[in-house]
Order: sequence, then C-alpha cells, then structure tokens
Amino acid sequence: MKLFNLPAGILIQYEHDYRLVNGVDWDTFINDNNLHDKLLSLRPQLAVVSDASALLNGTVLPPMQGQELWASGVTYLRSKVERQLESKEAGGSDFYQKVYEAQRPELFFKANRERVVGHNGKVRIRADSSWDVPEPELVLMVTSNGKIVGYTIGNDMSSRSIEGENPLYLPQAKTYDGCAGLGPCIFVTDQPFPLDAVIGITIDRAGQRIFEGTVEVNKIQRRFEDLVSFLFRECSFPRGVLLMTGTGIVPGHGFTLHSGDAISISIEHIGILNAIVA
Repeated sequence: MKLFNLPAGILIQYEHDYRLVNGVDWDTFINDNNLHDKLLSLRPQLAVVSDASALLNGTVLPPMQGQELWASGVTYLRSKVERQLESKEAGGSDFYQKVYEAQRPELFFKANRERVVGHNGKVRIRADSSWDVPEPELVLMVTSNGKIVGYTIGNDMSSRSIEGENPLYLPQAKTYDGCAGLGPCIFVTDQPFPLDAVIGITIDRAGQRIFEGTVEVNKIQRRFEDLVSFLFRECSFPRGVLLMTGTGIVPGHGFTLHSGDAISISIEHIGILNAIVA
C-alpha cells in the first residue's frame, strides 16, 4: 500500500484502487505502530476515488509535516570512496574510513518541512558552492516509538565543494532552503523492505541524459534497525521521524548540477521522485 500527502487529504493506494481520507492530521495518522493494519481496516469504510490520476497529477506534498528529516552518511562503499577523494586535500579522508568501519554511524539533521520539496518540486544548489550533486536514498518512516512503518524516496542535495573543504562544514553543505526532495509517497508494508530492490537515478540537461546510475539496496553497510537505534539514543521524536539511509550512487569529479537540470530517482516498490534544479 502507498500513502500520498495531498492538499485534498491522504490518498491511500491499495492494490488496484485509491481511497481518500479527509479531515485527518498527517502527523497523527502516520505515527502509528500498526499503520499497515490500520490502512487495511479503513479500506471498506472509504469510498473508491474515481479521479485519483487527476489528484496525483496535481500537487503532491512531501510525505511529512511536523516530522524532522535526518540522514545517514557513509553507509555505502561508493559514498566512502567519494568522500575520501573530495576531502583528501583538507586532510579529512581518514574520518570517512573510520566512520565507515565504526559501530556508531554518521547521523545528522537534514531538514524540517519548510526546507523539503515534494514530487516534481524545485530543489536548490547553494549560490556559494561550486560542486553540487543529488544523492538518491531510501528513506525510513519511523514512529515515535522507533518502529519502521514505511519507506519513501529521498533526494539528499549536497555541496561537495563545501564539505570537501572541511568536514566540519557538513551542516552548511547539507542543510539549506530546498536542500531535499521527498516522495512521492510512503510505501507501507508489514514485511521487511526487499533488499534486492534497485535504486536508480537519471539526470537530464536540456533534454540530454548526462548521468545515470543504479545500486541495489543490499550494498548498504548498515542495518536499518541499527541506524534507527542510534538515532533514538538521547533523542525523542514525538511525531515520528524520517531517516535517509545514505547513498550508493555519487557522480564523479567531472560532474556538477546546473540550474534547470531534471533529476529522476526511482526505487523499486515505491515509485519515482522527480525534481528540477531551481
């Protein structure tokens, strides 16, 4: 099942039909340890939506409201290697090797709702950065009790020039207005997420494909439950939290985003998240 956050309400996609929940608060609705069972129980109570395609072709909000968006770093080998290369001159490459192998993961605050855009939204690159990339990531939807109840797609916009200059500049490289895309939905399942699912990304410029890449989720170095466990150490999230799990696809040194680039990120079982660089 899938949940879409729309101006009209919460749209639930079952196998072959859609049903709309009106007049409910997103934070309260999503923060439920029994979310999967709740959606099943609601199905016979809700009317089938006949114009679901029209709703989905309109504004699709990010699947968050009062939740914070956090992120995990250096969870894939590709990410470790690229971070080491970009920070080599600054003498920070050892940090990435150490955190890749350490028990404690790298976790950092990414954004609140005001800095996140939804499907078909406009993400941004910093004006004071010269090297910028999108990072396609599987995102966990976690309740206030630390239970993973769903999954979505994340676009972790990153300034490699700023982070590479000094690892201590990470918050500036990662957090700014329009720094993340999220959506298009929350994929809700009562089973573990299929680790053989493929994450893909394409970037087009002026109608021409300039980058594409794929990685299987199972290339991740960390267990989702371990990332969540560390996130909840000494931090509470009364409305739940969204956690990006890191990227295994990073464009090389010869690539940087330009205004107008079209970014498309796909994850099997979830869908496609599109964005334009403002």
